[in-house]
Amino acid sequence: MNWQTLSEHQKKAARVLRHAVRRGELAHAYLLEGPKGTGKRQAAMLLAQTLFCEKPRDGEPCLDCRNCRRVASGNHPDVIWVRLEENAATIKKDQIARLIKEFAYRGVESAQKMFIIEDAEKMTVQAENSLLKFIEEPYPGTHALLITEHMHQLLDTIISRCQVLTFVPLSVEAVARRLIEDNQPPHLARIAAALTQDYEEAVALCRDEWIADARALVLQLVQRLHKSSEPALPLLYEKFSLNFDNQQRTAVGLDMLLFWYRDILSLHVGRPKAVVYSDQLDTLKDQALRLSESRSVQAMSLVLDARKRLDAHVNGLSVWEQLVIRLGGLITA
Repeated sequence: MNWQTLSEHQKKAARVLRHAVRRGELAHAYLLEGPKGTGKRQAAMLLAQTLFCEKPRDGEPCLDCRNCRRVASGNHPDVIWVRLEENAATIKKDQIARLIKEFAYRGVESAQKMFIIEDAEKMTVQAENSLLKFIEEPYPGTHALLITEHMHQLLDTIISRCQVLTFVPLSVEAVARRLIEDNQPPHLARIAAALTQDYEEAVALCRDEWIADARALVLQLVQRLHKSSEPALPLLYEKFSLNFDNQQRTAVGLDMLLFWYRDILSLHVGRPKAVVYSDQLDTLKDQALRLSESRSVQAMSLVLDARKRLDAHVNGLSVWEQLVIRLGGLITA
């Protein structure tokens, strides 16, 4: 990640950090808070690379020098990461004690040192209290970055001594664009981004063969519902029951179907850029001619009702059966 990319996804946080770096006015402690997958860890790494890069260009780290590569691999002696230890549920006091001892020494290769605490909300109270004194009386050239998804679980005294930078959820468009840039198939990138706004989870979805199969089945279903002479119910018994074989997978399938009718609605209201099934645009346009805006909304409501039934632990196949019958009645009415 570079500063331009961070600015596109997290404009305010990028502006604050980059401005502070350029002016040499970095705060001694920052709290990067926000949902999973919003780039907090990448921003922390980018800041460290910017500070320690051997060949910066216009304020951008080169990402290729020895220091940039060592920061990225977690092996730079002046950039220390604190994480949950293996099989541990909390970050303990002795981990913070080791950190403080390490920072009592001057930077190994420069006058600056940085520590980054991931999942900071998982520190024990004792660990937080140990860290508090360190943050209150930082050593010269020391910078602290605390990363958390649940800021409210941290002590108020910790929060008050940090500059808080909030990372907002990424848009579907931003996640999809990044996936495509990373060579994920565009049709899977769009559906993965719609299913989760967490980039790493979206990558995992794109690589999961089941997602491609599920998407293909949903497309077969809407084809049978709207145009095909073949009935839709046999598809449920022959393939859906095998593919959507648990509650989680059924929920994903319902979400995929919801996106289809939302795409039809997007075309009705003049928002083609919001379409998830962009490779099916001709079919969507054809169905939009046959299904009015109000009935598109009704179809979405039927899918949402099915989702509620699933959440109430109704059998997945029964949920699909009732939904398909109700959608068929709506479409042919």
